[in-house]
Amino acid sequence: MTNLQQTRDAEPIIKIRGLHKYFGPLHVLRGLDLDVAQGEVIVIIGPSGGGKSTFLRCLNFLEHPSAGTIEIDGVEIDAGASGRGGSQRILQIRKNTGMVFQQFNLFPHMTALGNIIEAPMIVKKKSKSEAIAKAEELLAWVDLSEKRDEYPSRLSGGQQQRVAIARALAMEPKIMLFDEPTSALDPELIAEVVEVMERLANEGMTMAVVTHEIHFAQDVADRVILMADGMWAEIAPPDEFFTNPKEERTRQFLAHIL
Repeated sequence: MTNLQQTRDAEPIIKIRGLHKYFGPLHVLRGLDLDVAQGEVIVIIGPSGGGKSTFLRCLNFLEHPSAGTIEIDGVEIDAGASGRGGSQRILQIRKNTGMVFQQFNLFPHMTALGNIIEAPMIVKKKSKSEAIAKAEELLAWVDLSEKRDEYPSRLSGGQQQRVAIARALAMEPKIMLFDEPTSALDPELIAEVVEVMERLANEGMTMAVVTHEIHFAQDVADRVILMADGMWAEIAPPDEFFTNPKEERTRQFLAHIL
């Protein structure tokens, strides 16, 4: 795999300003601001229904924000203009932003290799031989070379999620978004996915991760965010966040999960 180790630039690779999202009368995201440096790992935790997954989905416009601006690697989109002439900029943001979901979303009729080569061939117009070479490199990186020709139905949940990570990386994104990537896994399979995510972070990938895996947040995150009621309740480095939180809302949440 290409070495992802990068120098963190002063200019953030992700800039969010005034982000709002409504679903009808429901106000899910309430004016969020956030800067993320290149190579930084942000972990978002919080109670269910607080807006965590919606926030991630707005970053690559799987959900269209209701108001605010999103800038990813210098490509800025105003929420009000996202549906009017913003399609090319949205496509550029999506090319630079890989996403891994709770459910693995692999194509059941394709092998592990087939799942990984599809998008590079269609979206990036890579030749089949070039896409296969990259896919084999990525399968080796997630320790699944021997599963190259297996279909998803013959893979464990942890193996499917590692294929999903390899598939996202095949597009050579600058940012990876993880939406509770271990929540659908049996406990004994969680570690193998977390280990891949840790390696990715150690190689310098910019990551925004929604997760319940507190040890990952403690060990890997540069900053931890508590999100509740559509707002940031607290943002702090993990040692401060978990041992000396400033906000009562954070203390209450941690008392329930630690």
